[in-house]
Amino acid sequence: MKLDRAVNIDDLRTMAKARLPRMVFDYIDGGADDEVTLKHSVSRFDDYQLTWRTLRDVSKIDCSTTIMQQKTRLPFFISPTASTRLFHPAQGELAMAGAANAKKVIYACSTLASHTLEAIAEANPGPKWVQLYVWHDREIVKTFLKRAKAAGFAGCILTVDMPVAGNRERDPRNHFSIPPSPNLKVASQILARPRWLWDLVRTPRITPANFAHLRGGNAGETGGVIGFVNEQFSRSTTWDDVSWMRDAWEGGFAIKGISRGEDAKRAIEIGADAVWVSNHGGRQLDTAVPVIDLLPEIVEAVAGRADIIADGGVRRGAHIAKLLMRGATGVALGRASLYGLGAGGERGVEKALAILEDEFRRIMALLGATSLEDLDPDLMRAPKA
Repeated sequence: MKLDRAVNIDDLRTMAKARLPRMVFDYIDGGADDEVTLKHSVSRFDDYQLTWRTLRDVSKIDCSTTIMQQKTRLPFFISPTASTRLFHPAQGELAMAGAANAKKVIYACSTLASHTLEAIAEANPGPKWVQLYVWHDREIVKTFLKRAKAAGFAGCILTVDMPVAGNRERDPRNHFSIPPSPNLKVASQILARPRWLWDLVRTPRITPANFAHLRGGNAGETGGVIGFVNEQFSRSTTWDDVSWMRDAWEGGFAIKGISRGEDAKRAIEIGADAVWVSNHGGRQLDTAVPVIDLLPEIVEAVAGRADIIADGGVRRGAHIAKLLMRGATGVALGRASLYGLGAGGERGVEKALAILEDEFRRIMALLGATSLEDLDPDLMRAPKA
């Protein structure tokens, strides 16, 4: 299928599957354990049914909003995902950043990006945020945040739902690693995708590009990205350890990976501007509650004191609308944009964003809504408990 013939995100998923080695596609597509959360995060949207207002003038629709102090043309944006050169070795984060800039939406860069902050900022002079985890070495984090601020990143996202990596069973079955390690099974998968292999061999090794100065320029070389994560990430962090990160960053600050009202309140107490409700795409704790079901508790706890960002299972414009109607301020895209990247690089990501924008605007019109304020919760019927 040619990129311009894709009519929905599932088409882009099919194209990405055809272009990527199995281990790489499964890394995007897979989840933890039995992948229950992965499946339910998508299917749960179907249980929320819509009503609509008739005879409304929907000739002009305004989808603009402000998320974590950042004005944006659309209420959805690209979520941080690690090592995206794996999915398109020639472009990676530069494609994601460039597509976001072209579509005038926010781009959130992972701390484990495979391009430098400075290169990403050059690809996207528009609105952008940077994500980080809790590390053992505070000085590394402080230096990273200073670079991000100097490069023009306006927001910071602290991800807190990954004290250990989830049990993603597709990865060991595929002998997956970042970067790929040579063995017979990996070789057979890669040789089946010669275009991807050609991009891989003619581009630099995939490592955490923003930490090349560590280990004498060898960060991520010995144990790969996963080894680097295990070495640097802290498992003993508590709320008391997070406050200094807020103090170290001047700008919008979000805490990502919240699933309970009590934690949403703690996030606001330490100065978070946004509470990010997420189950990490079903990649961490399996059988986690779908985000759309979590939102009312978070909304009640936040009580208007901070923005609420939601992600998880978004494949349709209607999914975005439903999350907004449940109380989200903004919606983050993970796999939807990665399927576009795998399908066709920057053009593929632009296609994914364009598909979701078209769907979202159509849903707005069909609901009789001309602005995000019109997405009244009364237009949606939640499933009975």
